[in-house]
Amino acid sequence: MNLQSDVCVIGNGAIGKAAALGFAQSGMSVTLLAPPSAVRTPTLQELTRWDLRVYALNQVARALLSSIKVWDALDASRVAPVDAMVVRGDGEQRAGNLAFDAYSARVDALAWIVEDSNLNQALDAALKFAPGVQLIAGQAIRLSADSDSATVLLENGDTLGASLIVGADGGHSWVRGQCDIDIDYRPYGQRAIVANFSCEKPHHGVASQWFTSADGIVALLPLPGQRVSLVWSAPEHLAEALLHESSDQLAQRLSLLPDQQLGRLHPLQPEMVKDFPLALIRPHAIIAPRVALIGDAAHVVHPLAGHGMNLGFSDVATLLKTIAERGAWQNCGDSRILARYARARKEDILLMQLATDGLERLFAADFEPLRIARNIGLNLINKIPVIKKRLMSHALGKIL
Repeated sequence: MNLQSDVCVIGNGAIGKAAALGFAQSGMSVTLLAPPSAVRTPTLQELTRWDLRVYALNQVARALLSSIKVWDALDASRVAPVDAMVVRGDGEQRAGNLAFDAYSARVDALAWIVEDSNLNQALDAALKFAPGVQLIAGQAIRLSADSDSATVLLENGDTLGASLIVGADGGHSWVRGQCDIDIDYRPYGQRAIVANFSCEKPHHGVASQWFTSADGIVALLPLPGQRVSLVWSAPEHLAEALLHESSDQLAQRLSLLPDQQLGRLHPLQPEMVKDFPLALIRPHAIIAPRVALIGDAAHVVHPLAGHGMNLGFSDVATLLKTIAERGAWQNCGDSRILARYARARKEDILLMQLATDGLERLFAADFEPLRIARNIGLNLINKIPVIKKRLMSHALGKIL
């Protein structure tokens, strides 16, 4: 089989699906290629339990999902708005504190906590009805490009031809490797421990985060009802210990966090505590002939700011806009169009990489003078409206 389309999106995550849907709704023919193992129907248990993978989607992500008619298709009963965020430093007496709230930012929410499964179910449903989308389950083994088009060869001998290949296949991107794009890779020596808990007291839509030097970065994100999602970026030795403890022991640790106002925590699914390694991945380019990278294929950042998925949705929005504004004589894989996309994304990606990497380095240092200085810095920022407003603006993905 030789299947031709305007765009071929490679990847089965939410970022790739959103891109495929956006291109299709703009009138292009789209092929969405996913590994055979990824094409499966979730079980009833998977559909009803609380997903361990959640995202704090900002205004830009919501605007994109609304524009492709996915936001309103989410199960709203499983979406939690973040009305405020409190960041706490380490140390008992001189701990820093930085707080943001939606009212001060003049928005209805700082972010929305959405489960990966909820997001993907809405995207999958939309893709089934999208005109011009071909869903292909297969394993790609070679990517080639010339001045007119690009071709993906599958393991079974089929080929997929397109004017543009969009690599949305994650941090260990096959597409990126086929394009010989080098990367800067820095492991953080941390693992993200994720789990869900019910809480004794209501969270009032507040996301809480603790920066500590010895124990890493702990975040408790609001879920609907009296539930929270844990994302603990823990050093390797501590992560190993947390994974070998019971869920009740993990809950006990969280109950002892300074100024933790949720009371006692109880595991929602005691058997479900997962982890994944953390690293900074910085590709030297996000485009190649007839190829554009989006999402984790284009950048992997520390999850301390919760903006990895938002960066990916910004990639999608920018790529869709750039291609929509091309000249009538240009096809979607034109090198000038792709260069424009890369320029448009450069600053946003670089700022997020520098911010997350810099904060991780700053708070990982267990040096008392530096500990005092960073806590003073948090308190100072909290009292300077101009700086605080700029930080909120960047986090929301908009200018306030």
